[in-house]
Amino acid sequence: MIFLAACSGQRGQQLSDIPTLASPNEAATAQFMTENAPPPGYRESVSFPEIDTNLPALDGWRYVVTLEFNGIFARTPRETSATARAEVQFNQLASSRRVVVETSGELIGQQENNSFEAVRLGPDAFLVRDNTCNTGADAETAADLRAGLLVGGVRHATPTGIRATLNGEEAWKYQFVTEDLNLPSIRLDAGGTLAASGEIWVAPEHDAVVRFYVNLDVENAYIFDRQLPVSGQVIVRYDLYDIGIVPNITIPFGC
Repeated sequence: MIFLAACSGQRGQQLSDIPTLASPNEAATAQFMTENAPPPGYRESVSFPEIDTNLPALDGWRYVVTLEFNGIFARTPRETSATARAEVQFNQLASSRRVVVETSGELIGQQENNSFEAVRLGPDAFLVRDNTCNTGADAETAADLRAGLLVGGVRHATPTGIRATLNGEEAWKYQFVTEDLNLPSIRLDAGGTLAASGEIWVAPEHDAVVRFYVNLDVENAYIFDRQLPVSGQVIVRYDLYDIGIVPNITIPFGC
């Protein structure tokens, strides 16, 4: 019978036929990822090239975004720094938004601190800077300022299996590589380099980013379209708050 089986073209069991058992660590990781998987549609990856893209679909919200640089002008020992902070509020029903911006540092174009408040109420825009009210094109530009245009976002990020209640929302943490970042305020000079580490947290219920933190080490990079390249560290922080809470936005004091 053994002879007939061999001649019929059948073969005995080979080592390659035996399934490979997962290691205990791999099995534990797979179980952890399954138990903490995001909802369908968010399990493979997410893409938010501009972190505030989907926010106009929500009734109301508030976010704070900062971009900070500390370093030197490239190929020189001269130190330089810059900080930009913006807080934005939105009311969908009233088609209104309020923007408060504070900047400092010579890299942004001034030695002293600078600030302004801008408000959009439907088609009308108001800008208050240095106790002076403006309702022209500058007011419209300031009132429409967005985090996505300032700090960008992530083109591709994958889940880490970590979830938490963050800024009042159930959110999942995602990871990304440097090449998947969209950074509109940073442009590399010839031979420039950029290395990033960070995290992005997404609330699937609202299809929104609730946190985006990135630390960037840059060499020979232009920031805010300044004329001279710099080298140093850029820190980006973005937090979304008060989703669904509709703020009362009015004409700014001074207009």
